Amino acid sequence: MEDRVQEAMLNLVIANRILDQENICDAFGHVSVRHPLDQEKYIMARSRAPGVIEIDDLMEFHLDGRPVDLRDRTVYAERHIHGGVYEARPDVTSVVHSHSHSVIPFGVTDVKLQPVFHMGATVGHEVPVWDIRDNFGDTSLLVSNMDQGRDLAFFLGDRRASLMRGHGAVVVGKTIKEAVLIAVFLEHNARITMQCLQLGTPNFLSAGEVSLCKDQFVGDLAIDRAWDYWSLRAGFKS
Repeated sequence: MEDRVQEAMLNLVIANRILDQENICDAFGHVSVRHPLDQEKYIMARSRAPGVIEIDDLMEFHLDGRPVDLRDRTVYAERHIHGGVYEARPDVTSVVHSHSHSVIPFGVTDVKLQPVFHMGATVGHEVPVWDIRDNFGDTSLLVSNMDQGRDLAFFLGDRRASLMRGHGAVVVGKTIKEAVLIAVFLEHNARITMQCLQLGTPNFLSAGEVSLCKDQFVGDLAIDRAWDYWSLRAGFKS
């Protein structure tokens, strides 16, 4: 049983490093994994930049954001994103919150972000924009309490990703590897879409194409292939 916890923690460290290496997270952003032995808890690092996270930085949290053992450590203010999603989505095992730069324009304009290439379909049919101002007025845009985290989770529904106006995105997965893959290709899809818009009107994937692609490319073969490659780039040998 302890082996499952150790594996989850190691993968969480690798996930942090991958998200840094692939320019999904910089000094900010975070990724978590649901505790493999307790569905009412999740594991996430203390407040540090993802690119420097180590095993000793990892902490356990209750779904309401309370640390199991705080000691003298500082925690992420936006941990409520993770707790809100885990509370609402029993199918979710990992959550990524990032500010990857190419997605930001789609959260503050009327241009919708939708799949434009096959790996981009991993995000699903639509990536709607959650606006914290709708229900909470003027804020710092940070999801800093459970009311806001639950509101974001309710808006996300059963989707794989949502943009956050003026802030970034939240991505979820059935495994930590799946969540990382979707977060990476959400950014790639946004960047490629902006390149297309400079040339003309993109020929987006059809609904049928998205349906055929969105599960194929989160299958074990694709995920393991990508994870091995990204892990090596981040300094971990498989």
